[in-house]
Amino acid sequence: MTRRRLLLVASSAPALLLGARSKSIRIEDVSFEFEDFQYRTPMKFGGNVVERVTLLNVHCTIRAGDGRTSRGFGSMPLGNVWSFPQLPYDTSLNAMKTLAGRIGAITRSAGVAGHPIDINIALEPEYLKAAAEVSRDLKLSLPIPKLCTLVTFSPFDAAVHDAYGKLHGVSCYETYGPQFLPRDLSAYLNHEFRGEFLDRYILRKPKAYMPLYHLVGAVDPVTASDVRQRVGDGLPENLAEWIRYNGVTHIKIKLNGSDLSWDVDRVVAVDRVTTETQRSRQVAQWHYSLDFNEKCPNVDYLLAFLHQLRERAEEGFGRIQYVEQPTKRDLKEDQANVMHRAAKLIPIVIDESLVDLESLELSRAMGYSGVALKACKGQSQVLLMAAAAQKHKMFLCVQDLTCPGASLIHSAGLAAHVPGVAAIEANARQYVPEANRPWEDRFPGIFKIRDGLMQTGSLTGPGLGAVA
Repeated sequence: MTRRRLLLVASSAPALLLGARSKSIRIEDVSFEFEDFQYRTPMKFGGNVVERVTLLNVHCTIRAGDGRTSRGFGSMPLGNVWSFPQLPYDTSLNAMKTLAGRIGAITRSAGVAGHPIDINIALEPEYLKAAAEVSRDLKLSLPIPKLCTLVTFSPFDAAVHDAYGKLHGVSCYETYGPQFLPRDLSAYLNHEFRGEFLDRYILRKPKAYMPLYHLVGAVDPVTASDVRQRVGDGLPENLAEWIRYNGVTHIKIKLNGSDLSWDVDRVVAVDRVTTETQRSRQVAQWHYSLDFNEKCPNVDYLLAFLHQLRERAEEGFGRIQYVEQPTKRDLKEDQANVMHRAAKLIPIVIDESLVDLESLELSRAMGYSGVALKACKGQSQVLLMAAAAQKHKMFLCVQDLTCPGASLIHSAGLAAHVPGVAAIEANARQYVPEANRPWEDRFPGIFKIRDGLMQTGSLTGPGLGAVA
């Protein structure tokens, strides 16, 4: 792609600033590397078992109109099993790595100027075009999905936001008002947001703390008798041990969606162990979330599950905060599975389905009442979706991609700056603690969980709050 073509793309983007504003920046250089880790224990979700992760770490240099430069850093797991589950692990991972190379080249040579959100808006169509080209070049049996493309370019977008905040010596969350981003949200979303600026929906300062959601994967031991072979590394080995170790009060339960009895039994078992453990700790209040990872065959399955669960564990049922992505991610192809009846019982949120404003609005029409925000979909897009969801009074949560290190700091910062988000999921401490270790002493409030809380009030540094 030529520089001329990029400038043409930029000039057509509704919110692009071509250097006329004093706060505009250009991307001067981009570099990246991959980092591999083995999981401590396997994690099962959506019918897949994951045992390793590859991080994409991105470094970015930006230049302001006055000549000042700044470097930023972004990191994100290449969650290929989650974002591109249709292909074998190594095939989808290689596709994402190849796409990262193309995205790096596009970003490096862009030449467009503006706020980081404007730059992302201008470049996203080129990233999607690159994904189609990679799909053809690698002769993939299926094209790279948009969700997968979002995950791949998210650390590039994060690095630009990080550099931008550092350039101005402030948290990037202080750069979303008209002083830095002079166009209102109607330029990015639709006419409903005319006269409203992004900072209306974003907190300038982070919440002091966020309750942490602990994950119980579909193969994770719930009781001591479930442990087939101990890891023996000093970390907890079953749910009760984790509750005591971190003071957990929020538990996310992965379900299969293909065996109604198993799913109900699983939640009942988790509730029984959690209740026994919390009572022994003299804790009176705790919560659950349920995640089917789109495996329910239809909404009737979900309704039957909720009905049976309430009959067998009424108090446990009352502790459920929300249910996540019960049926297929392609809402256009699955419009018969509306969620109106289910959402009257419990908030039903989309996760894999949320890739743009169109998908958010379709989900609302289909009865979904909430959205799961994820840093892996890109800082720019997630902030815009957070604004749209708040406008429509939807339930909000921030979910994980087993984010370690800098990617966890990014995710935690997002959760702490979006009003209405009550808790944050963070499970890298369970599955890939090795990747967290270099960060634990630098950000103890984020990586060392006490009383079930993440101390997000510490994330006040420049940029995204992490230093590469």
